[in-house]
Amino acid sequence: MGPLLQVTHTLPIVFAIVGDPVGAGFVDSLARPGGNATGFMSYEYGIGGKWLELLKEVAPGVTRVAALRDPATPSGAALFGVIQAMASSLRVEVNHVNVREATDVGRAVTALAQSANGGLIVLPAPSTVIHRDLIIELPAQYRLPGVYFESALVAAGGLMSYGQDTTDQFRQAAGYVDRILKGEKPAELPVQAPTKYETVINLKTAKALGLEIPQTVLARADEVIE
Repeated sequence: MGPLLQVTHTLPIVFAIVGDPVGAGFVDSLARPGGNATGFMSYEYGIGGKWLELLKEVAPGVTRVAALRDPATPSGAALFGVIQAMASSLRVEVNHVNVREATDVGRAVTALAQSANGGLIVLPAPSTVIHRDLIIELPAQYRLPGVYFESALVAAGGLMSYGQDTTDQFRQAAGYVDRILKGEKPAELPVQAPTKYETVINLKTAKALGLEIPQTVLARADEVIE
């Protein structure tokens, strides 16, 4: 997005799956973007609380949670703030761990595994995508339950995810493209949060971790991988 906005201030741009378009400087505000770009956010910040709730529901014994985030990602601090605000009501201690290199992932997961009742929340960031294999393999090795921000990480072996329906995001973005081609201006089309979220559970991973997924969670899951 950034390079595109440096190239043109007039050609309309419609984006999808962007974490914090205001914090990143892509738009002036969500309600009135103000420039030549608009589109759809990956999530609202309240999703951070949902991740923690889901982790506790699936692994009620968890009392310590590490939130893996990239300090260079604007949305990371706000998401962690929501998670931290929810922590006391769920009787969980939450700490954030900055992850940029593979060695950061190794240190974070190993440290969390040193004592019992640990769990992970993986926040969206380029570094957590780049190091996805480690972020999936190490928690499995140490039997640590984790919540991920997108279903692809669960399909690759992660325990569970709660996040936007990616297909729906692009469908809605296509609708904005149509409206702009018919004469509407990006500056006046509000940036929208997702309207559809999906929960994905990997039962094979749950079994390997010694977890039994509650029926209440399975009943509302959009996809169960067996």
